Formats: sequence, structure tokens, C-alpha cells
Amino acid sequence: MSLWTSADAARATGGCATTEWAADGVSIDTRTLAPGDLFVALTAARDGHEFVAQALAKGAAAALVSRLPEGVSEDAPLLIVDDVQTALEGLGRFARDRLQGRVLAITGSVGKTTTKEMARVAFSGQRRTEAAVASYNNHWGVPLTLARTPPETELLIVEIGMSHAGEIAPLSRLARPHVAIVTTVAAAHLEAFGNLEGIAAEKASIFEGLESGGVAIYNADLPTTPILTAAAGDSGMTFGLTDSADLHIRDVTLADEATIVRANHEDYDILYRISAPGRHLALNAASIILAAKPLGADPDVTAQAISAWQPPAGRGARETVTLDAVEGRSLTLIDDAFNANPASMAAALDRIAAAEPEKGGRRIAILTDMLELGPEARSLHKSLADHSGMNRLAQVHTAGPLMRALHEALPSDRRGHWAETAEELAAEIATLVHSGDIVLVKGSKSSKAALLVDAIRELGHRDRRPAAEAR
Repeated sequence: MSLWTSADAARATGGCATTEWAADGVSIDTRTLAPGDLFVALTAARDGHEFVAQALAKGAAAALVSRLPEGVSEDAPLLIVDDVQTALEGLGRFARDRLQGRVLAITGSVGKTTTKEMARVAFSGQRRTEAAVASYNNHWGVPLTLARTPPETELLIVEIGMSHAGEIAPLSRLARPHVAIVTTVAAAHLEAFGNLEGIAAEKASIFEGLESGGVAIYNADLPTTPILTAAAGDSGMTFGLTDSADLHIRDVTLADEATIVRANHEDYDILYRISAPGRHLALNAASIILAAKPLGADPDVTAQAISAWQPPAGRGARETVTLDAVEGRSLTLIDDAFNANPASMAAALDRIAAAEPEKGGRRIAILTDMLELGPEARSLHKSLADHSGMNRLAQVHTAGPLMRALHEALPSDRRGHWAETAEELAAEIATLVHSGDIVLVKGSKSSKAALLVDAIRELGHRDRRPAAEAR
């Protein structure tokens, strides 16, 4: 059975189909489009109408457009609408209405995607589960996730993000979750909100979209928890280290490559393991365990299944970079280069502080600017020098004008190299890390921390054979 017929898509969008067609998926990118997809010609950095001919040539079942694109015949399979973004939202709304299962929506300043992926792993063995791809959490990502969801899905996991005020509530009302989670509230997007209270109010607006009888789950340990509590009302359930939390975390043990958590909920004990170190991961997992019962899953099975989750690339994935296979020289890389704010930076520093390098190796942090922090940005960077985990690091190398504040605040024996840009620091990477080291790379995506990850990986791609063999 097709995901979309031309008749259903026209009904959902108010558009006009040029011919009958049926689509098995929905795509906004010709690079990943599969034959049989409905191509949605969104306008972002480029106008999607420029790629309609290419999409149809690659086997798209049809294209959702607001006009006849150049190079496309009038009898091509099209769905013509007044506005493509509005039509995509119509597809999402129609898909949500016909969905037979339950919906979990997740937001938070830190941990949205990690929690979503943990939930996908934890619930997939119990329910027929679909989840948002990557970080598809904005004005087009949420309706696209809904539009891609088969009606027979038993559990859909939606991620909802924001950059400015007023973005979360409309997306939550579109998704209509049965359970909504706020992972945490931290200093992210301060430029747009000014203070943590404003961020908390925006995050709490995810509860506005809850279905009748839905459950609001949120962190009990925050200075802004009262704001979340007021928004949740009688539907609220909490997780955290606070004794009064509905799911109370009693003990967190950080090992080199794991986190062991002991918790209590409704007078019974819960023991769960996460396959990466991090107190923040213990909290993310706790929110999923708390969500299990209202989503029709088993909390105990959920707690055990979480151990199968692994950090994805750019979000704390740990890997070995072989520097010399003959001599057995290597280093350990923690790739946390996808994004950064003060809370996630602190969590990353906790992680490397808990990690054990090889004999003779060092703990090295390579950090780039955290962005969108507003007028307090320099002081927030400087304050990282006071993080308890810094005491266990041998060197901290930094890149970016904001990270200069941290560089200057570090004690001389820990102060590594500073460069204006990630590109400049990447050019020196061979002199900054050595065999046996465990190296954390962390920073905002726009500050190009990923270039440093690539540079470290490339250390393992050099030809290290003896000169006679390499000729």
C-alpha cells in the first residue's frame, strides 16, 4: 500500500494533481531521493523548483510545487499548491490524523537528538516505531517527519527544536503528542531569548500540543523547573537527582565507556546501563523510562534496551585512530563536534575527565567557539576554566575569538595552543596530539569543530611504511 496517493495528497493540501500517482515516501533532497518518493520543492538556500526535473528523472513519483518548474512538461506528475511549506504542513496534519499509534515529542536545550535516538532503540523492540531523521526538528522537519510516517506506526518519535520564540507550540500542536519530554533548559540561543526563563517558557510550550490525557515529562533539577511545572499542570511527571522526582536517580557511576545508573520509581528500583559515560545521558535515559508506560511500553524492558544505544558521529562517538599499525600506535578520539553550549560542553568535559587514556597517554580537549550565547558569551567561555573536569586534562587547545577567553583563563600548565579559526588549528593537529592520548573535540557546528575531527582522522591515513616499501 502506498504512503500517499494523489487523491489523499490533494485532499491534505488543497492542491490539484495533474495526473494520478502514488508515492512510497517523501523527500526534500534529490541527493537522497529514492525512486517512488514524492519530491517536495521547498525553498531554503535554493528554490526546490530548480530540482524538480532532476527529481523526476531520478524516479520521483511526483513533485509538490507551487508553479510549473522550468524544464518540466505540463503532463508531468505534479501536485500544484498555493504554497509549498503550507502544503507540507497539510501533509503532516493529514498524516497525524490517520496515524493509529502514539506520539512522543522531545525538546530541550541539550540532548534532543540523543534522547530521540535512545528512545528509538529502547522502544523499537516493543512497538512498531518510526522516528525523525537526523535533527529534523524545525518548521519543515516536523511536518516532513509526520508526512513520512506510515498510518500503521505504533509509536512515532518527533524531535522539536527552536531558534526564536513562538516556534515550539505550533509544531507541538501539529504533532499532538501523547507524551512530551523537556530534557533540560540551558544557555542556548540566549541571543534570541535573553535569559534562561525565556528559554524555559519556550521549551515548556511543547506541552500545549499534548493530547487529552497526555503526559508532560521534564527535568526536576533545574533552576527553571517551576516554569516547567506551571506549564505541565496536573499532567506533569519529573525525573532527576532531586529526591522528590517521580523517577529519582539515586546513583550514577561513570566508567571509561559506560554509565551505570540506579534509580527508583513508584517504590521499585531500576538499574540501567548506558554504553557511554555521562551524567547527562543518565538523565536522558531516565526521561525515556518514565515515558514507557504512557506510551504502552514496558519500563523494565525499556531500561534494559537502552544499553544497546551508541552515540552517533558528532555526538560523542568514540573511535580509535591508528597512527601506525606496524608499531601499534593509536589514539582515542571522542567526536562531539556537532554542536555546543555551556551545558553540553560541561557534559563533554565530564566525559573526558572520566576516561582513562592508555599508559603514557594524556587527556586532551580541543574546543571551538560556542555560538548564539548573546552578550555573556565571553564570560560563559571563560567560566569553563572552573569546571572540575579541567583538573584531569593535560592540555586544552582552543580555536575561535570567544575561546580566547577560556585560553587566557587556563593555568599555564594546561593552556594549549589557541588559533583564530578551526582551520588554522587543524593545520597544526599533528603537533598537538600523540599516540596513547584520548582526545575530545567539541564545539558549535558553525565554528567548524568537525574540521578538527577530520584532521585527527587523517593522521591515521598517512603512509607510514618504510621508505623502501612506499616507493
